[in-house]
Formats: sequence, C-alpha cells, structure tokens
Amino acid sequence: MSYLENIRTFVRVYELGSMSAAGRDLRISPAVTSARISQLEDHLSVRLFQRTTRSLTPTEQGKAFYGGACAVLDAVDSAEAQVVNITENPKGSLFVAAPLGVGRRLIAPQVAAFLAQYPEVTVRLRLTDRKVDLTTEGLDLAFFLGRPEDSTLRIRKIADVARVLVAAPSYIARRGNPASGAALVADGHDCLILRFPGATEFKWPLLTEDGPKRFKVSGRFECDDGDVLTDWALAGQGIAMKPAFEVAEHIAAGRLVPVALETPPEPVQMACLFTHRKQQDPKTRLFMEFVIERIGSVIREAAM
Repeated sequence: MSYLENIRTFVRVYELGSMSAAGRDLRISPAVTSARISQLEDHLSVRLFQRTTRSLTPTEQGKAFYGGACAVLDAVDSAEAQVVNITENPKGSLFVAAPLGVGRRLIAPQVAAFLAQYPEVTVRLRLTDRKVDLTTEGLDLAFFLGRPEDSTLRIRKIADVARVLVAAPSYIARRGNPASGAALVADGHDCLILRFPGATEFKWPLLTEDGPKRFKVSGRFECDDGDVLTDWALAGQGIAMKPAFEVAEHIAAGRLVPVALETPPEPVQMACLFTHRKQQDPKTRLFMEFVIERIGSVIREAAM
C-alpha cells in the first residue's frame, strides 16, 4: 500500500474520529482503513491512536504527526496542480453541505450543471438546517446563512440575503396583519419557529426606527426544517421569517403576504465556509466560484 495513501487515511481518521467514518469518506472498508493505520504505525514505530471498543483518540505522537501529515498532503496537492491541468479537468470527490432551502433552490441545480461540465468530479451534497462541523464531518465546503462560531475557518461571503415575514391570506383574515414587530408580540401572533435541540428561547432580529432590535416571539409550531415552516405558513398556521428568495414565488402568486412591513427582518449573510487546507484544493475553489457566480443574481432579484 502506498505510504501516501496511508498518510491520507491517517488524516481522515484523525479529523473524523473513527475508522468507520474515515472509511466511508474514503470509500474503503473499515478493515482496509485499520490496515493502513497499522502499516503507518509500524513504519513510524509509534502508536498514533489509542483504541478501545468504544473510542479512538490520537496519542501525543499522533497529534504531533497530524500537522506534518497535512503539510505533506498540501505539498503533494500543490505539486500536482502545477503539472496537471486540474482547473480545467478536476477529479475526485467533494463533500458539500448547505441549509435545506438554500440547498434545494440554489445549490442542487448548480451541482447538476457543474457535474455536466466536469464529469470526473463527484459531489456529495448534504442538506440540513442544523449547524455542521466541517472537520468532524469531513466536509470540503459548507454554504450557510448567519455567522459561524468557529473563527479558525475561512469564510467567503456571497451576499447579504434579504428576509421577509410572511403569512397566508387566510391567517391574515383570521388574525390581522401586524404592522410591526411590537404589534407582532403585543397581539400574540402565532410565529412559526425554526428551532434546534438545546435552544431555550427565540428572538427575531427586526429593523426598527431605533436600529436593529430582537423581538422574543412565540408559537405552537416549531421545526428544525425551514421548508416545513413554509408549508405551515402556506396552510395558514402562522407567520414565518424566511429568506426572500425562498418565498418569492409564493408572494408573487399571492399565496403568501409580507407582514410587519414597518420593521422588516435584518438581512442575513450567506457565505461559504472551508478550512485553510481545503482552500488549496483546486476542485473546491472551482466549485465554489462556479456556484457563487450563478446564485448571486437569484438572491439579488428576490430582494427587489
């Protein structure tokens, strides 16, 4: 087995924290993954991981080797890029994550277009509205709305995304159209809340005459899937805060109506998130530029 492949396997096991996860990421069996780590340990005459039936943790030698291993892989990737026309003919797999609404409406169509142009690349797209961890989940690139908590990652801003509060005509006929965030709270409107496990309260950031203000809203409908909130809003169950591009067609068709127009939601940043190492990967950069170039106009048009 190639020493370089053993190093690649070690890096993925270290980053993902398990042999089986690394094997799935590299598309090899757990047995092959374990064999590669054992071969590397034999070559180095050290233990790189402490193994038990329930856990796998890097040793001090493993932690020290990880930095050098990443540097070796970066150097090899950079050298290959110098001699191979990889920008025009990229190869390999990309593991990409995106929020559900963003992924379905903006990213997934571009994946199809990208793969048609670059047939030797495989894109694995994971859609979820929860926060993802690039390192532990083995992601090459993540699109997201908001601001990341991990300041060690690289961010490529795409646009400020306009948001809107919307409700169905049937809800407005039953409960009225609140003019502002203050009325939204005072009148006890049913708010459709995007909430994740562990959240104890929820506030909507709205723009008032005195600047941005967070309004504590409530409602009986909560979900961690933004598209479910849209479906509930269409069914007249309450008011949802949505990126404008996600509900633009519903608004144009009259199925949803903007509410609380005196205090619109604060725009939210859309960006790409990646590690420094992934920034050096030509196919990652190429995919990122390909997608950003094509989705920017959709976001801008929805905000008009």
